[in-house]
Amino acid sequence: MTDDDYPSHWDRYHRTYAGLPTAMVPWDEENGPQPDAGSVAWRLSAYGPDGEAIGEHLDWLFEHVDTAKVTAVVIGLWEDCDTQSSAPVVRRLAEEAGRLPELRSLFFGAISPEECEISWIQQSDITPLLEAYPKLERLEVRGGSELRLSPVRHESLKVLRFESGGLPGEVVRAVAASDLPALEHLELWLGVPEYGGDSGVSDVGPILRGERLPALRHLGLQDSEIQDDLAAAVATAPIVARLETLSLSMGALSDAGAEALLSGQPLTHLRALDLHHHYLSEAMVQRVIQALPGVRVDVSEQEKADVDEDGGEAWRYVAVDE
Repeated sequence: MTDDDYPSHWDRYHRTYAGLPTAMVPWDEENGPQPDAGSVAWRLSAYGPDGEAIGEHLDWLFEHVDTAKVTAVVIGLWEDCDTQSSAPVVRRLAEEAGRLPELRSLFFGAISPEECEISWIQQSDITPLLEAYPKLERLEVRGGSELRLSPVRHESLKVLRFESGGLPGEVVRAVAASDLPALEHLELWLGVPEYGGDSGVSDVGPILRGERLPALRHLGLQDSEIQDDLAAAVATAPIVARLETLSLSMGALSDAGAEALLSGQPLTHLRALDLHHHYLSEAMVQRVIQALPGVRVDVSEQEKADVDEDGGEAWRYVAVDE
């Protein structure tokens, strides 16, 4: 998978998902013949042309599409998602798992900031999705409020991504305690305490040891106020030697964190190091680039810390919070 497979915070996966063009549910016949069930990613969202609820769109999918062939589904907006839990949608998908035997890719909560701020999205326990779909290879979830996960063993999952302005520590610990022998890509937007991001470095410790993640090739620990502490932990983490790409982007990374990273184990084996949205000085930016010849280093979005009125404490902000 390439970096282009993972669009930005603003994307709602309207055009493509998991390498497939998306098809909106219900299909509009003005767009031509309905596509073959397995040739597209089916995208469902509440408030269609007639104001339908997402449950009605799920009904349409099962009535009008040969769901035995469906490989990819995108769940967008559900009704009043800033106040109403995603639990009914999770429950319906879990109950209907037998009708989606080929489902391999699922994005749950593809909701843009124009529709609902990421930290207002009311999620729920998504463990039933992993339990109901043992052949699922890709699961992505946006929104951290009320999000829950229990430790699982899943033999097929290759990609696990959580986009959040505040990822609960409970979820981080559950990921760390899960046995995911096929997982290749793990991405956690940790966020800030104000929006529920209460995890610490110790919570990602089992991930950094990598004992339950033998196939991992990409690790993203992103969007965190403790990015310097994470960088210091990564600098000595056993799993790094197995990685091909590493992301410590979107957070409050400063020269101190970059210094710890450069002083740790070699990173020259990486294909890419993503540090975009950072607070590094220009001198440190050049040091990082020069220290990693042959590595594609992303040091774009160089930010400057805000200083209070008295010229005292400097404030560094993550890329995505509310």
